[in-house]
Amino acid sequence: MLKITDLRGTTPSTAGLRAALPRGGTDVAAVLPTVAPIVEAVRQGGASVALDYGERFDSIRPTSVRVPAEVIRDAADTLSPEVRAALEESISRIRAVHAEQKPASHTTTLADGATVTEVFRPVERVGLYVPGGQAVYPSSVLMNVIPAQEAGVSSLVVATPPQSEFGGWPHPTTLAACHLLGVDEVWAVGGAQAVALLAHGDESADLVPVDMVTGPGNIFVAAAKRLVNGTVGIDSEAGPSEIAVLADDTADAVQVAYDLISQAEHDQLAASVLITDSEELARAVDAEIERRYTVTFNAERVREALEGAQSGIVLVDDLSAAIAAADAYAAEHLEIHTRNAREVAERVTHAGAVFVGAYSPVPLGDYAAGSNHVLPTSGTARFNPGLSTHTFLRPVNLIEYDRDALQEIGPHIIALADAEALPAHGEAIRARFEDLPTGGK
Repeated sequence: MLKITDLRGTTPSTAGLRAALPRGGTDVAAVLPTVAPIVEAVRQGGASVALDYGERFDSIRPTSVRVPAEVIRDAADTLSPEVRAALEESISRIRAVHAEQKPASHTTTLADGATVTEVFRPVERVGLYVPGGQAVYPSSVLMNVIPAQEAGVSSLVVATPPQSEFGGWPHPTTLAACHLLGVDEVWAVGGAQAVALLAHGDESADLVPVDMVTGPGNIFVAAAKRLVNGTVGIDSEAGPSEIAVLADDTADAVQVAYDLISQAEHDQLAASVLITDSEELARAVDAEIERRYTVTFNAERVREALEGAQSGIVLVDDLSAAIAAADAYAAEHLEIHTRNAREVAERVTHAGAVFVGAYSPVPLGDYAAGSNHVLPTSGTARFNPGLSTHTFLRPVNLIEYDRDALQEIGPHIIALADAEALPAHGEAIRARFEDLPTGGK
């Protein structure tokens, strides 16, 4: 079922590996001409235009952008005990991890009376996008809201698509997750129009624009985030979900097969890749996938994803070659199913998150590991981090020198200012210690 890329007997460069590995053809730039008019129209027309687009794309128009407080409260009241307990446990674990991510202020003393203190200021207002297309994502509420709260963000708004089957409001489980986290501002708007409305707001509708937009979404959401970047900050342009499994002959073929299937059910464009030096395991995993995917609820979606260009099996000569391939791929999620899995994980450089051993599958991270599931996709884990408490914090330096400390360093500043032909910089230093001539004759 999965196509095989056989790299055995070759020593491709990093560039060669990137070219050879399975990868989807998602191109955000290709949809920018479609999305740009939407963003501009919402910038000019505000909430009513955003609702117009929602009605056009999703055939539903809520009575207001902002979800009434009683609708959010009722969603929590009707939540099943099992789902509530699961959400509460996940909240506890995610909060514990993200609370410890917050860095402490620190001061560097460079000389007597010369200090630089780094402090961390939270972004003031954040818009958190939660998808609502082919699945329900209360977990994305948790993954976005909790790190923002732990960073100290003072104002949060969740934007998520309206649903026709729920009276034009977002899915009740999504709303219930917001309620459990104390989020009382939820906008019933999705897609590119949601990102545009978050970035620009609408004063007449009492919708305050945000300073940052975060959260996953489809290619149109990613394009909108690119277009508003600069007006607001963004976390990243999330693409379709992806998993790579790095495995040797000790791996359990059934477990690996289910892990690949589990990510494929996200989206037809989701990527599932096995990297192994065991041809026997590769064939066993492929057989298990063929045998098992058909009984899943989202079987057709899984089939399309697994048969797409973005998925496949990569055969390599040995463990070192497997690690090199995994680093070149830079997966959103990387599972390690090998001997000494932790040691192998420590050798990996590029991945959004690394899941170590047979009992740390990606679905654990999707919901309740405590880590964040908003992670870099499409190879951007080579340079982008996942969402975390750090995302919502800005380091700010407090520079404090007394008279003697400035006088000591002053000659060096004056010398550098003169070297750059910016003498007024040096004069700003000298003016504190010398009587400089005034302008004119």
